[in-house]
Amino acid sequence: MNRIRVTHTTTYRYAAPVTFGQHRLVVRPREGHDIQVELMVLAIQPKATVTWHRDLFGNSIANARFAESAELLEFRVEAIVLRGDQTSPHESLEALPVQYPVLYSALEAPVITGYLASVYSEEASQLREWVLSTFFPKNRTDAAVIVGEIGTWIHRTIEYRRREDRGVQSPLETLALKSGSCRDMATLLLEATRTLNIASRFATGYLDGNSSAAGIAATHAWTEVYFPEHGWYGWDPTLGEGTSGKHIVTGVSSHPRGVMPISGTYSGPTELYQGMTVSVKIEQLPWDEKAA
Repeated sequence: MNRIRVTHTTTYRYAAPVTFGQHRLVVRPREGHDIQVELMVLAIQPKATVTWHRDLFGNSIANARFAESAELLEFRVEAIVLRGDQTSPHESLEALPVQYPVLYSALEAPVITGYLASVYSEEASQLREWVLSTFFPKNRTDAAVIVGEIGTWIHRTIEYRRREDRGVQSPLETLALKSGSCRDMATLLLEATRTLNIASRFATGYLDGNSSAAGIAATHAWTEVYFPEHGWYGWDPTLGEGTSGKHIVTGVSSHPRGVMPISGTYSGPTELYQGMTVSVKIEQLPWDEKAA
């Protein structure tokens, strides 16, 4: 068990005061057997009224409403997190491999359906042909190995490119460009595994690494697939490896748009928008240190 502080700041700047619509935030770490939130502070400028709820996927969602205009909009999240030591899911999958094709129980089927439906249905057929021709030169029977091979290929072939544009690229667009953000790579893996009828979801959150230790990281995204008897198994195509304790989930969804860290609107001329900056810093804390 270790203790960390996550500081996530997102700032939007405008050339003149604008009016803000409601903003939706997916920034609180998801708690469970592996993660506990000891303390979390959400500071917003200008002042906002904040309400919390849990969505369909069990994420903690904050809705912020504003009463005044401003030239700067800033969200600052500071969370003290207890992170437990967990047995690697890879060991479990090696001991009890999941046979491909994956069979889901009748009890899980109604929920699984939503995680099998393609987000880009118009590309599904072509994407499936690409998956079959690239990763199935011979019979494959281990589902985890298949997911790993696709994720590794994405890591080796798609060049990482940090983008501040809204939304994500479609899978075929990412394949054509051979570049994309972590969200684009996660979406490609998400859609590729779904063409093989492997239930998958999009995950977003924080990555504990060199960039976050230096305070120059941004939010991160990866893919999780569901295997019977094992549960959700994370794979990060940006890193080219399965997820681990350094991946701190804030939101999961059947659709990439469902867990955008911050989304909202403003009223005013488009040319007033001057840009956005995001920084994520993760610090290791001693057990006896108290949160500020």
